[in-house]
Amino acid sequence: MIFALLGCVLAFLLTALVCPLVIRLIRRMKGQQTILHYVEGHKGKSGTPTMGGLSFIFGIGAAALTLFRGDKRFGIISVVVMCGYGLIGFLDDFIKVRFKRNLGLRAWQKIISQVLIATIIAVFVYINPNLGTSIYAPFSKTLIDLKWFIIPFTIVVFLACTNSVNLTDGLDGLASGVTAVYAAAFGVITFIIVEYLRKEGAAGDIIFEYNNLLILCGCLCGGVLGFLCFNTYPARVFMGGAGSLALGGVVGCLAVFTRLSLLVPILGVMYAASALSVIIQVLYFKRTKGKRVFHMSPLHHHFEKKGVFEGKVVAFYMIITLLVGIVCIGAYLYVFA
Repeated sequence: MIFALLGCVLAFLLTALVCPLVIRLIRRMKGQQTILHYVEGHKGKSGTPTMGGLSFIFGIGAAALTLFRGDKRFGIISVVVMCGYGLIGFLDDFIKVRFKRNLGLRAWQKIISQVLIATIIAVFVYINPNLGTSIYAPFSKTLIDLKWFIIPFTIVVFLACTNSVNLTDGLDGLASGVTAVYAAAFGVITFIIVEYLRKEGAAGDIIFEYNNLLILCGCLCGGVLGFLCFNTYPARVFMGGAGSLALGGVVGCLAVFTRLSLLVPILGVMYAASALSVIIQVLYFKRTKGKRVFHMSPLHHHFEKKGVFEGKVVAFYMIITLLVGIVCIGAYLYVFA
């Protein structure tokens, strides 16, 4: 736990120090965000630098790789996956700012790239003896054996995590704030499981792997908190697809490597709300030929359209994530203590 706290502090400092440099670089590249025409309330944000997520990708990665110890495979793979998804987002962002449009990579290009990375990790999970085909049932010591289905299941987990976090990134400080709370809660739950495995006499390499994932949770929390120094309303920089897809990649790795994938839609309830609101809106719109359930999706834009200040929406999302996190931590303490 000490190393996780150190990771949080180190990632925070690295991100906070690097972010101003990234902002300057983006401005020189003329990498300003173009606001979609139908997000009228955000017209004043047009011209804000994007791709700021590069700062916390560096901060999280550098801090984690410095502090990992023992068997580091899960931790290193998680950092590589974060960078891989971040690269997809960076290319999407770069095309947008280079050609001054709000459409970057085509949808099929992004999906194929995401699926490719997820498939590699899914096969790794399937053949790795410390992971295999089993996952934990939520709030339980019970392991559910998915057998070969673990491969498509893992792919779906990554697609859900990356795209849900990406959809949550729509207001100043929203995705970064929710992820900071999520990472802190997930880290505590990981620590609870590490202590349980230690008491059960689990092999040393498994303990090291889980400890490194715990360190990664700390680095993730610290990195996005460092970025929040520049991303809270009014934001000086946006994380862009580079940042949101990278965060989704880390969230996916933490879920899969701890075998807590079924916990993600519970603890990440606000990620899920963003994704579900878009799915519901699209399906209802097509079914009713133009009618809508929400004023606008994702859900945070619906609240904006109803006149709620975006800072309050961000605070609401973070508080809900915190409350759900406290409940989840309590449940895991009860079950694994």
